[in-house]
Amino acid sequence: MKAGIVGLPNVGKSTLFNCLSNAKAQSANFPFCTIEPNIGVVNVPDPRLEKLEELVVPERVVPATVDIVDIAGLVKGASKGEGLGNQFLGNIRETDAILHVLRCFDNDNIVHVDGNVDPIRDKETIDIELQLKDLETVDKKLEKVKRAARTGNKEAQDEEAVLVALKKGLEAGMSVRAIAIDDDARATYVKPLQFITDKPVMYVCNVDENSAVNGNAYVDLVKENVKDEDAEVLVLAVGIEADITELDDYEERQMFLADIGLDEPGSAKLIRSAYKLLNQQTYFTAGVKEVRAWTINIGSTAPQAGGVIHSDFENKFIRAEVVSYDDYVHYGSDSKAREAGKLRAEGKAYIVQDGDVMHFL
Repeated sequence: MKAGIVGLPNVGKSTLFNCLSNAKAQSANFPFCTIEPNIGVVNVPDPRLEKLEELVVPERVVPATVDIVDIAGLVKGASKGEGLGNQFLGNIRETDAILHVLRCFDNDNIVHVDGNVDPIRDKETIDIELQLKDLETVDKKLEKVKRAARTGNKEAQDEEAVLVALKKGLEAGMSVRAIAIDDDARATYVKPLQFITDKPVMYVCNVDENSAVNGNAYVDLVKENVKDEDAEVLVLAVGIEADITELDDYEERQMFLADIGLDEPGSAKLIRSAYKLLNQQTYFTAGVKEVRAWTINIGSTAPQAGGVIHSDFENKFIRAEVVSYDDYVHYGSDSKAREAGKLRAEGKAYIVQDGDVMHFL
């Protein structure tokens, strides 16, 4: 699962990506490795993992990770191949969620591609290009479906109705995620087409240092503009984040953060938010050899959760022993949780909850 950082040129995308590559929100550094030139695997900061490490004292600790993709800057006409448009649109289509960086700061030394700072205009520029690309996808599919629909094929007629609704919405400047489509029809006809504007999105407002805590007028405009999109707006001073990553000492970083009124780096919040945006959650395994955070889709069953460790845990699943994180911390171990009646045996239908500490049989 990948979250792609998108935005116009010079809004802070690459600086943000570099910050994430060296994030030091906790006492331990976040390891970062490069799979390709523009993809980073970043640890998800989770204080629960630190607490489990403190209780279990394992030989090693393995956190959950999220893939972040730094995507080339988009320009007007990208949907027609202008600039790096084709590369941009190809890369973003391969991601599962969008982190849309908007410039929300004034700085005469950093040239804006359109001459002045206007995050709403910038957002609309990218929205339009992505919507045009999705419209192209709809038109191609509609052409094929109409032929089948004319023969009386009921399924083709149902699909045609959905595609016509998508076409009207996109032509009206709506993103696919905002177009009202029945859930079953969306799953059947919309999801397989992998529309770019159907991906979940979070807006990252890149602000100056003085606006890092409470935002500014630009941020207020963004929040008002996206209030009907069911999208998170995150305020981040990317320049300050870059300064934080230069500090190797944990205490120095904490003092720096306290001076500007933050309790943790914004990069940590961004990584956690990206994890949730990708519909991911964490369960834990805890033993003296290893304490590990495992990533699963929200709504996964116990066998599916076991399957991320090894396929046998899913295919040969018998039961799972489960302790909620809060109970584990309260009692301090599996054995004490068992004695208190807080360790449960769960079957194949159990829906794993975020933070469960699990053992598979």
